[in-house]
This record gives sequence, C-alpha cells and structure tokens, in this order.
Amino acid sequence: MTNSIPEIEDTNCLLVVGSNTTEAHPLISHWMYRAKLKGAKLIVVDPRRIQLSLHADVHVRLNFGTDVALINGMMHAILANNWHDRKFIDERTEGFAELREHLQGYSPEKASEICGIAPQEIVRIAETYATAERSSICYTLGITEHSHGVDNVKSLANLAMLTGQIGRPSTGVNPMRGQNNVQGACDMGGLPNVYPGYQVVTDDFVKGKFE
Repeated sequence: MTNSIPEIEDTNCLLVVGSNTTEAHPLISHWMYRAKLKGAKLIVVDPRRIQLSLHADVHVRLNFGTDVALINGMMHAILANNWHDRKFIDERTEGFAELREHLQGYSPEKASEICGIAPQEIVRIAETYATAERSSICYTLGITEHSHGVDNVKSLANLAMLTGQIGRPSTGVNPMRGQNNVQGACDMGGLPNVYPGYQVVTDDFVKGKFE
C-alpha cells in the first residue's frame, strides 16, 4: 500500500475496485465508513451487489473482466476535460505521450461497448475521482486474480499518476492482501525464491550473506 490504513478516513473520494471489503477486510471497511460519514464520495466497481455498494454514491456493475477498458475510458475522459495533473506528470512520470496515444482508442463510448457502463457514467466517476482533493484507490483479489491481473494493477497505477492522486496523505494506490498476514509472511522470506526482505536466493552475494 502506498498509504496507511487510517489515512482512508480523510480521503475525499474512495474508489474501491474488486473488493468485498466488509467481508474480506472488515477493519479496513471501518475506516471507509468513517470517510463516508465525513462526506467522502464512495465509488464501488464490482459486478456483484455487496454490502459496501449499499452505501456507495455510485455502484459500477461492469461486465466481468473489463476493468482495463473501464479505467482506460476514465483516463480518456480525464484527458479530454483537462482533469489531469500536468505538473505531477511532467515531474514524476514517464511515457505520458505513449499513454495519451493509446487512450485515443478508448473514448467513453468505446469503453462502454466493452464494459457495459453508460458513457456518461464513466465520465461522471472519472470527474469525481480526478477532481477530488484527495482520492484513494483500494483493490484486492477481485482484479488481481485475472489472466490480465497485472494489466488491471498497472491501469490503476496509471490512473493515480495521471491525476496526481498519489504521494500525498489519504491518496494513493492501496492493494489489500487476500489472506491474513500474507504480506508479513512474504516480507519475512516465506516465498520459496527469496530470503527475508525479498533478497533473491540465486544471487551469490545474498547467498553468501545468509550463509
């Protein structure tokens, strides 16, 4: 996660993608509800009706597996309406020209054909996310356990960087792990190909250090 969990409370817009947070991460959902009580806009992107969607300002029930198209449509709308953060882009990102060119093929109308969400709804959630003072993305296995899960994650990172919604309190891209303490187990070397701290076992220097 790029931001701490308590920071969720002070976000102005919460974009929850592919996460049944109240069931999988009930303590985190507590902070989401606190943000909502403080006036934050809640956008839930999930084909299912889940408990969190009952409290959402917008529940986006996209077609299964079409997250990238939806996010691309959002980014197209953001660029078309100058909702992007040009200063952040110039100072802290690479490949913006290539992204802009790629997004030309993903107007909200085209994205709508793929993901099943009305073009005006795509524009609406794009504006809500991009123009809020502090917007936070939270996601979990609902977008990562796909054949194109990496593309989903990269697209959300692009969305955050395009709008400058990262690197500040209560913003960022915040993946919530799918199982209890799986992050800690990985950090401590529980994966078969790394030592603690993700130091690869095939590196002779690292092997020598641990020996």
